[in-house]
Amino acid sequence: MNRIIQIISFIIISFSIFNISDANAARRTISSIMIDAETGTVLYSSNADERRAPASLTKMMTLYITFNALDKGIIKMEDMLPVSRTAANRSPSKLGLKIGEKIKVRDAIMALIVKSANDCATVLAEGLGYSEEKFAQTMTQVAKELGMKNTTFKNASGLPNRHQKSTARDMAVLGAAIYHHYPQYYKLFSTKKFTYNGRTYYTHNHLLKSFSGADGLKTGFTNAAGYNIVTSAERDGNRVIAVTMGHNTIKERDKQIANMMNKGLKKLALADNIPTPNLYAQTTNSGNSKKLLAEKNWGVQVGAFSNYAKARNYALSIRQQVNMSSVRNSIVDIEPTNKGAAIVYRSKLIGFEKNEADKTCNRLKKTNKSCIVVEVIENKQLAMADKK
Repeated sequence: MNRIIQIISFIIISFSIFNISDANAARRTISSIMIDAETGTVLYSSNADERRAPASLTKMMTLYITFNALDKGIIKMEDMLPVSRTAANRSPSKLGLKIGEKIKVRDAIMALIVKSANDCATVLAEGLGYSEEKFAQTMTQVAKELGMKNTTFKNASGLPNRHQKSTARDMAVLGAAIYHHYPQYYKLFSTKKFTYNGRTYYTHNHLLKSFSGADGLKTGFTNAAGYNIVTSAERDGNRVIAVTMGHNTIKERDKQIANMMNKGLKKLALADNIPTPNLYAQTTNSGNSKKLLAEKNWGVQVGAFSNYAKARNYALSIRQQVNMSSVRNSIVDIEPTNKGAAIVYRSKLIGFEKNEADKTCNRLKKTNKSCIVVEVIENKQLAMADKK
């Protein structure tokens, strides 16, 4: 009789869990966005600013901060990091690290990318000199500096926390930041398998095998979040970064993201085949026709800042303040550059002819704003910089 009661109780509990899960699925909407990785142009968007649980997409920020530490020499790939009780007790998915053992930074990174190991996320957070709570505060601060306006992190892994929220747009910003700021580490996201202590783990990102040109980034799932993914693909010199969040199944999620990226890459390829207008077609000097749009390769640098968000916001404010059509049509360009051990973000408005750039800078100087006119050799704009 006791055994029957136990079975019935289990069935009732299981039924309740499934009902809750089904109810969560029924309430969920889908959030998606796709951008041109090089320009930040939004190619598709649906509910992109809806705040929701990011699940293991959170680990992208843990990795971004880790890459920054590697870049500055604070840690090295071969460094051994200790496993705390907190890390060892993290719930799956995990490597199953034991209290007191050590793991290489490189292995912890690969475990996050391929296995989505929660214990390794905590190891990295603590290995950078933080408690995980302090690390989450840093994650949120870095998010704000990158322009991720609607993101709050509470842990390094993405394990459920009702206060940990982000948006599809913010996750696209983070994916673009990793791609642009740390290309030497971005390539790790294309890894399909990873071996640790004799056991081989395989990626959760099936697009790496099924979608031509896909080479990263991260998947995520919790019952509350649904199935999420941030991924990127490149074909014929065009690259898109796509995000979709809140799906009920992996199959549904992967179908959505594949359709998005196929359409986005086709759109960019089509744009490549449209002839560039020749602004000098009617000139009597045929030699000038070779210039095409070269005269638009000028910009106005309006400042330099210690973080991306300040640089971007200042350029946007300048563009709004100056009542000139050439300024309203300009593009915000944020150029990260090394200055000693620090990164400085140069804040620019670009897309001017030389005389337009001179006039703009002169106008700014009359209002006591500093600026310099610069020639734009190559636009390395961080994706999303031009979006309000």
